[in-house]
Amino acid sequence: MATSRLLVNYPEPYRSQILDYLFMPNFGASLHILKVEIGGDGQSTDGTEPSHMHYENDENYFRGYEWWLMKEAKKRNPNIKLIGLPWAFPGWIGRGQNWPYNHPDVTVYYIVSWILGAKQYHNLDIDYIGIWNERSFNCKYIKLLRYTLDKRGLQRVKIIASDNMWEPISFFMMVDSELHKVVDIIGAHYPGTKTVASALATQKKLWASEDYSTFNDEVGAGCWARILNQNYVNGNMTSTIAWNLVASYYEALPFGRDGLMTAQEPWSGYYAVEGPIWITAHTTQFTHPGWHYLQVDGHLEDGGSYVALTDGLGNLTIIIETMTYRHSQCIRPPLLPFIVSPQKATFYLKGSFVSKYLCMYHINVFRDIRLLCFLSLQVHEGMFSLNLDVDEVYTLTTLMTGRKGTYPDPPQSKPFPSNYKDDFNIRNPPFSEAPYFADQTGIFEYFVNTSDPGDHIFTLRQVVIQRPITWASDADQAISIIGDFKWVNVTITCDVYIEHLGNGGVFIAGRVNNGGIYVRCSKGLFFWVFADGTYRVTGDLSGEEVLMKGMSGVRARVWHTLTLNLKGSSASGLLNGYPLWENVTLSETSHGWAAIGTRSFEFAQFDNFHVEAS
Repeated sequence: MATSRLLVNYPEPYRSQILDYLFMPNFGASLHILKVEIGGDGQSTDGTEPSHMHYENDENYFRGYEWWLMKEAKKRNPNIKLIGLPWAFPGWIGRGQNWPYNHPDVTVYYIVSWILGAKQYHNLDIDYIGIWNERSFNCKYIKLLRYTLDKRGLQRVKIIASDNMWEPISFFMMVDSELHKVVDIIGAHYPGTKTVASALATQKKLWASEDYSTFNDEVGAGCWARILNQNYVNGNMTSTIAWNLVASYYEALPFGRDGLMTAQEPWSGYYAVEGPIWITAHTTQFTHPGWHYLQVDGHLEDGGSYVALTDGLGNLTIIIETMTYRHSQCIRPPLLPFIVSPQKATFYLKGSFVSKYLCMYHINVFRDIRLLCFLSLQVHEGMFSLNLDVDEVYTLTTLMTGRKGTYPDPPQSKPFPSNYKDDFNIRNPPFSEAPYFADQTGIFEYFVNTSDPGDHIFTLRQVVIQRPITWASDADQAISIIGDFKWVNVTITCDVYIEHLGNGGVFIAGRVNNGGIYVRCSKGLFFWVFADGTYRVTGDLSGEEVLMKGMSGVRARVWHTLTLNLKGSSASGLLNGYPLWENVTLSETSHGWAAIGTRSFEFAQFDNFHVEAS
């Protein structure tokens, strides 16, 4: 996913404030579940996340930021449930094939190692494990995974399958009793609040294991409010997991601002607590894992829905939503038109709920966002009525603990610094990635170059040397982007070190216009040097649009300094401070990020990065 990439670079106290809005009970979203990517070195929507095993004989449980994120969530809410799911896998798992199931024992070993590492190195208990995000499943693999989990003392870890559609996993579970036994939860993505008969027939728990994925404005909040209720009302889904947690990646990447809140400016400290946070709170602050849904009709007479949950100990929470069609469309699937009107709704309670006092919390996603008990409602003879307006959420509950947590306003929004340097000279980095660099193919990590006694001991190194088992269309070149997508006129300088003696190569680039799942289509201005002593200037990452080429004298395993100047429709390049090429005319004055990268999946190092925009 790589959607929390920039969060780790926020300064305090703002980083902790963002985490509080997400995870602290009775403060903000008060999330019950955190689902993280098991990094696989491949593109997973908005970037790559590092694997704990880049290579077969390699294990490192401190790469990336997911370990940190899970610990921060657990620190605030020890009861939060943790899910791990792979998007991509390191290439060695496929034994030369772009497929993780040819050797299921190898893939099982890889996944179970991640679960064991979470416990051994971070004291994190993983509650649920997925199969392969939105890709094929393999029955033999799932069964072997369950067997190995049990053998390693991980009986508590439940299996979710298959994080795709309801079918064909439901069908296979109905005809394969052993598979039915080992799968605990059927997880579907973007189900449109509907399920299918075969999934219901399994009598397994049904989850919308990925949903929402919508721009987090008022309409996004309405989408989230509608599906949180109607996934259960229409589809019997007892959990709905939002993609994504927090929009903490460059907004111009795919699905910009499709998070519950926005935190995409660590350089300024600015963040925004968006409406979906408070929509979430209307459910999560008044229920807890272990509560169960009551069997009710769930549909309001004039449109909208309601659900009722109880802890079985006398507490009751009713959540009502009246989102209109215009104000609740999600990014997917298409939503058929419907009508919601203002209405008076009467509710009837039975049994131990007949004489309850209920506290009412209310939100209108277009007028006000508040979270306080503004009305204490007495239930008379098991009945109460409410006048409901449209585009509103009401929570009626016996719990009095809800609140809208607040912090002072964060700093003002600012663009990425126009003059930015990083020499990567950090002995014990808190994270494996350098600040603000967002890897789009390959993995760029801090590196201690013990063979260099000079100025390049601490560097940034590209470390993926085999194409991963991909989830998306990864590029054939490694690339990491940084900066402001609006940059036009820039000067980029970086020291580079080609490690591969044969056909190794590296580049620096400006005006890079694509990333994420579209990284293969990236265009811009790319300045390449190669181990064979040549250079190229291209208008695309793939290197097909050659604008200039020639000899450079560059050699592998020697440090060189590249400089790229982009101004208007003209570009020039320097090698070791001396002009190498100039007067390259750009067909259009585009804009985009700065970037560094390699010719292929190969080791290479970078140092003393500097970008200056004017």
